[in-house]
Amino acid sequence: MITAFVQIRLPKPISEQEVLAAFEASAPTYQGLTGLVRKYYLYDGVDHVGGFYVWQDWASAKAVHTDPWLQSVGERYGATAEIRYFEVPVLVDNGSIGV
Repeated sequence: MITAFVQIRLPKPISEQEVLAAFEASAPTYQGLTGLVRKYYLYDGVDHVGGFYVWQDWASAKAVHTDPWLQSVGERYGATAEIRYFEVPVLVDNGSIGV
């Protein structure tokens, strides 16, 4: 299992409503995506947004997280998007919780 952490520092704070609208607009893109186990949309309440992705394998992550994808994500928010990958050697799963 592979995780990817995408982080974007916004050039200026935006409202929670604006963030939610942007997240909801992009969510259908990821539904049913091959190899994607789960995606968490992230917002710190001020000036950082991002995503935390859980992928089945490296090939699935790399097939989506291309340089053009990273650039388009950054352009959408007006800032450079940064991505880091992590292998998941151990997992603790306490079941699904509601958001």
